[in-house]
Order: sequence, then C-alpha cells, then structure tokens
Amino acid sequence: MTTVGSIGPKGLPTLDKLNASVPDDLDVQKTAKDFLSSFAKAVESKDVSRVLSLLHPDAWWRDALALTWDLRTFQGQSKIKQFLSDRLGQSKMHGFKLVEAKLAPEGTDLVWILLRFKFETDVALGSGIARLVPTSTGEWKAFLMATLMDDLKDYPEQLGPRRSLEPTHGEWFGDRQRELEFADSNPEVLIVGGSQSGLMLGARLKHLNVSNLIIEKTPRVGDQWRLRYDALCLHDPVWYDHLPYMPFPEYWPTYCPALKLADWLEAYAKNMELNVWTSSTPTEIKQDKSNNKWHVKVKRGDGSERTFTVDHVVFALGVGAGKANIPVFKGRENFEGEVIHSSKFKSAKDYIGKKVAIVGACTSGHDIGYDCGAAGLDVTMVQRSSTYIMSIKNGMTKHMQSLYWEGGPPTDVADHLNNSVPILFDKVKSVQLLDGLHKAGFRTNKGSEGSGLFYLVLTRLGGYYFDTGASPMIVDGRIKVKSGSEIDHFTKDGLKFKDGSELKADVVVLCTGYGDIRGPVRDLLEPDVAKKIGPIWDLNEEGELQGTWREIGAPNLWYHMGNLAMSRFYSKQVALQIKAKQAGIFGKRYSAPVKQH
Repeated sequence: MTTVGSIGPKGLPTLDKLNASVPDDLDVQKTAKDFLSSFAKAVESKDVSRVLSLLHPDAWWRDALALTWDLRTFQGQSKIKQFLSDRLGQSKMHGFKLVEAKLAPEGTDLVWILLRFKFETDVALGSGIARLVPTSTGEWKAFLMATLMDDLKDYPEQLGPRRSLEPTHGEWFGDRQRELEFADSNPEVLIVGGSQSGLMLGARLKHLNVSNLIIEKTPRVGDQWRLRYDALCLHDPVWYDHLPYMPFPEYWPTYCPALKLADWLEAYAKNMELNVWTSSTPTEIKQDKSNNKWHVKVKRGDGSERTFTVDHVVFALGVGAGKANIPVFKGRENFEGEVIHSSKFKSAKDYIGKKVAIVGACTSGHDIGYDCGAAGLDVTMVQRSSTYIMSIKNGMTKHMQSLYWEGGPPTDVADHLNNSVPILFDKVKSVQLLDGLHKAGFRTNKGSEGSGLFYLVLTRLGGYYFDTGASPMIVDGRIKVKSGSEIDHFTKDGLKFKDGSELKADVVVLCTGYGDIRGPVRDLLEPDVAKKIGPIWDLNEEGELQGTWREIGAPNLWYHMGNLAMSRFYSKQVALQIKAKQAGIFGKRYSAPVKQH
C-alpha cells in the first residue's frame, strides 16, 4: 500500500510558502492566455526545457491516455522531464485553444488560476487543465497539470447529429432481437458483470460502434443492488452519480435508495438498448496466443451454452467480486444462534425480538445497525478498529458542492476537474468527529496518516462511514457499541472478549468485507494467465489505482470497476482504449512498473 508521505507534496502551494501575493489588478484572462501561448509553443516545438520552465519546481502532471495511453502521475521536475523526453515528441500535441480561465481561491492562502484548454494529438482530441500559482517574481507557473483524452478524432461517439435519420417502419423489434441474441455473429467485446460498471462500459462501446455483450449472473439487471439489505441507499448525492447519456431526472432524490437505483439500472439497460444476458455465466475463458482472441463459453439460464470468439474480455465484477471474508473465531460450533455475513442480511424485520451483534463498524455495519435500531432491536456494534466518520451535512455536502451539486458545472466538466487532480495530491480534510460517538465508546480516526476519507476508499475500500443516520443512534444508545477489546471466542449464547467481558446475542452479523477481487477472475482463466494478474485496487507508487481500467495479465483482458462516478468517467477511458485497438491506432503504453503480490 502506498503511504501518503511516500509521494506527497512538500506542502500545499500557499501564498506564504510561495513567498508570493495576488495583485489587486491581476488580469486573469491575459495571464492565462500568455501562459497557454507559451506552453503551446514549447510543446509544439518539443522543447522539454521550455515546458519545464513554465512549471513550478514541485509541479504534478497527471495524464489519462493522452500522452501515455495509460493512467500516470509524475511529481517533481525530474520525473516530469523524463516523461516529456520520452513522450512529448510521440504525442504530437497541437491545436491548443483556451476554454476557460478564472481565479479559483481555496481559502485565503491557496489561490489558483484555473485554466481549461483543448488540444489535439496525432489521433485524439484532449482536454487540459492547469492550475497556476504565483511566484515570488510575479510569474504564474503551473503547479498542477493534467492532460486527458476525450475522443478519437476519426472515431467520434455516435450521438446527436450522427444518429441515423432513417425510419424503421416496424422493423425495430426484430432487429433488436437479432442484435441481442448474436445468433449469427460474435461480439467484439464480452463484458462479465452487468451492474453499473458493465452497463456504462457497454453504453460507451455501443456509441463508439464496438459491438458488445454483457453477461450477468443474476436474474435481473440491478439485482446487485436489489438483493442487498433493505436499508441500503447511496451515500453520494445524485449529481455525483449520473449515468452517461441518461442522467437521473431532476426530481430524483438526493440520496437514492438501492431498490430505486436497481430499477433505474434495469431501465438504463433497456432504454440504451444494451445487449445483456441475465442468468448467464462464463464457464471457460481461453486465449489463442496466435492472435490474442478469446474463446469464451457462456452458460445461460435455460441451460444452453454458447461459445463466442471475441477480441476483448472485460471483467466488471465490482467490490463484492471476492469471496465473503469470514473471520474465524474459536468456539463457533458451540454458538446456538445464527451467524451470517452481511451479504446475506436482508432486513431487521427478520430478527424481531432477537439480540443482534454486528461485527464491523464501517459502512455495512452502520447501515445494518441503523436498520436494526430503527426496528427497535437490541443491537450492539462490535468495533474492532477505529473508523473514519464523515457527516453528510458537514462533510460530504461541503466536499461535493464545488463540483457535484445543484447548480454546479455540467457533469462532464465536473468529471474533468475532479480527475485532473493527482490522486495523492487531493487530500480530503473535512471530517466531522462527533463528541457523542466518543462518549458512547465509538473510536474514530482521521484516515490513513491523517489523509481523511479519500485514501481509505482508494486503498482499502473500507474503514469509513458517511453518516446517513446511524451515528445519532450510537450517540443516543439505540445502537450500543463494544470496543477496546478483541473477540476471543463464541460462547453458547454470544461472544466473549479478551478483556473477560461477554456480549449476549441471538444473531451475529459479520460485516467484515470481501476477499481478493482477483479470485473469481483467476478461477476462469488458464493458470499461466491467472498468475500474471497483478493487484487490482490500492494505489501504486505514483498514486494511481492499480489494475482497474487497464489490461490485466494478458493482451485485451481488462478490469473495470468503481462507484457510479468513477464508472462514468473511466468507462469512457476503457472504451477509448478498446476502440483504438480495434481501429489499429492504439499507441505504445508508457506504463508504471507493476509489483506483483
């Protein structure tokens, strides 16, 4: 796991540290235009030294496909110099155009000129975002630079004016059924997993004219959300969660219930005319090494099998792909009650009149605790380690309002701004620690090395909770807390802890997460390919997520995952890579080293 301190900046570029000030008569537009003009000339002349002269010595540069055909972050002039020396000439960046420039202060002592621009490479259209800071000499230099691929020049998305103008005269249904069944053809891409990641990628590929089939093991699209515990709802606001091409209606609730999201995903698949086979699973996936094509056997719900030969296989299995993590506690065989993993918990209504012990104090533990507390159950949360708590009102709302909120920028602009900041630079520091939680015995923390929520999401996929109602229940005692001592063993009627205390329980719910995401993928692949699959998720030394949104283990084998916002943005990044490969214009990857473990 990458630590924050291993790559973090020497400090935020505050005016005090820069020994600089912002003139009262600053002409933001002129400053931005002058910078972009100098930057464009330096880039187009392939003058690396001149480009570096426009960057702060501690600058960061994040690239998403545009120059590297990968996701890379470079920090400091020596690393940026090497990157530019290797890639600037190959990219053929040109056609720079200013989109927007504005002063964007973040507090009283951190001030950027936010500069957005467009550019082209030899094969693509891109967006650039620079955040300029003042220097002691009065110059403004880029502290953060991002270059993002938006589209392939010769292969635009088939939207708007590019749609067909021909009527179908009753032929649509038959055509749609033939397309869905692939009776006489093979899809170019087979996507394993039909929740948000798989659906968004299918939609992106469809609009790039790349045929694809999504296979989903559950009976209905949306069942990954529909079949989980009844209390589940999204903890991100609706403006953060829009799906590509089909945003949520304006009347949609701010925090969407899981059942409502499940129905929306099902409607999305239908209305976007995505090719989804439900109750279907791959039983074998083998690659022909002579041409890198994949031979995939798919078993359908009616027992029939189909074998496809496809160019690409994408796993879109999500966080819950790994096996349920079931910790082993001594004496479980002596316990006369029920022990279940959170993945099997449905509703507190099933346990009326019983005492419930929840092992785990992160999102699932809180959601299930809330359900039990609201139903009046005797419920105790067993907290094994401290938890990062962010309140919706004082944490999430404040964090999201600058980009993903009512009246905010268009979603694609917000996504560009959000993903233009290098991951390790973007430290979330707004955290609400409630004194009442501490009085109730609940232990909190400030995230990994004080970095807050962001790194817990990207490195652990756990360890945190957005307070959507459970924290007040802990404060007022409706959810009791047992912390400060580890579980030693099960008793006949509950749990005994190493400090000698006991907790009576009829039901023990293990909110203990899932195992290695790679497990189900490796099970389907030949051993020589399976062993080559590197880590998926967690940050590499550059602060980029490992494995996902790239090829894994073999050519044309991909993994795609993330929450709704991540899936929306990175589904296009994956689709552009696949389309470029299909069109024969994919460049050479400039990748960071992958450490196997």
